[in-house]
Amino acid sequence: MKLLRSWCFILMAIGGTLHGQVMAQAAFPSKSLRIVVPFGAGGVADLTARVVAQKLSEGLGQAVVIENKPGAGGIVAAETVAKADPDGHTLLLMSNGTAVSAGLFKNLPFDPRKDFAPVSLIGQFDMAILVPEASPHKTLANLLAWARAHPGQLNLGTINIGSTQNLAAELFRSQAQLDAQVVPYNGTPAVINALRGGQVDAAVEILGPVKTQIQAKALRALAVMGDTLHADLPGTVLVSSQPGLSNFQVSSWNALAVPVKTPAAVVARLNLEVQKVLNQAEVKKRLAEWGVHAKHSSPEQLGRLLETEISRWDDVIQKAGIPKQ
Repeated sequence: MKLLRSWCFILMAIGGTLHGQVMAQAAFPSKSLRIVVPFGAGGVADLTARVVAQKLSEGLGQAVVIENKPGAGGIVAAETVAKADPDGHTLLLMSNGTAVSAGLFKNLPFDPRKDFAPVSLIGQFDMAILVPEASPHKTLANLLAWARAHPGQLNLGTINIGSTQNLAAELFRSQAQLDAQVVPYNGTPAVINALRGGQVDAAVEILGPVKTQIQAKALRALAVMGDTLHADLPGTVLVSSQPGLSNFQVSSWNALAVPVKTPAAVVARLNLEVQKVLNQAEVKKRLAEWGVHAKHSSPEQLGRLLETEISRWDDVIQKAGIPKQ
């Protein structure tokens, strides 16, 4: 009899605990949410996060605010989220930079693989190989042929060392087997000035920030590094269309993640709400204006993407001889 009573007490305790967990998860969200963005206000990633946040707020019935924490390779933002309460109310805007940081820094105050629970991809945006409008290189094939005929003379401009654009240029140089220099600049405006001023022959940059320069006939896009051509960029080709580069595919991306111990039910709710947001025609249109393809994923798909990106960029960093910071 005593044994039976003991088992009853144990079952009641377990039932109470499970009931409390279910009730806590059912109450989510119980307060406003924040998305910590590792970039300053006004950039493509920030604007993307703000559109998603506004619509998430409507679906969740709570305010979703953006907290910009730029600098230090995204470390400050990622550490903030990794150490936040795992209740689903603090999210990280992940990017290629999250994957790059694993190979670029000697020591991190977080583990990109183990300290976050992936929620969903939210968008991908293309990078392009650009030349000045007056460049003698009218096609990517022409640029490649010239570079191979003039070893050591091609200069490719990008933003700072270790950025996605910089590493994409290094990967392109390596896979195309070019004897060329990748020249880093402090920001997109400096890259554009270098292109227009003839300091570099070509550049690798995200399409969104340079679309106005292309439309104004100051720059010309020779090729897109992803897998989709753009109707408003006639004459461009995919880098992968060139001989020897069929496996080349690079696109930048943004995603959402939460601290690793966040309950699975909360992650599932967030994933569902993100999917609803990204399926809205209004959201797709807004993001497309900045060159972003709205794209949802499962948490598992995002986890695999992060793992693949960490491995790929670590290999590029090592081959390019970029010292760990």
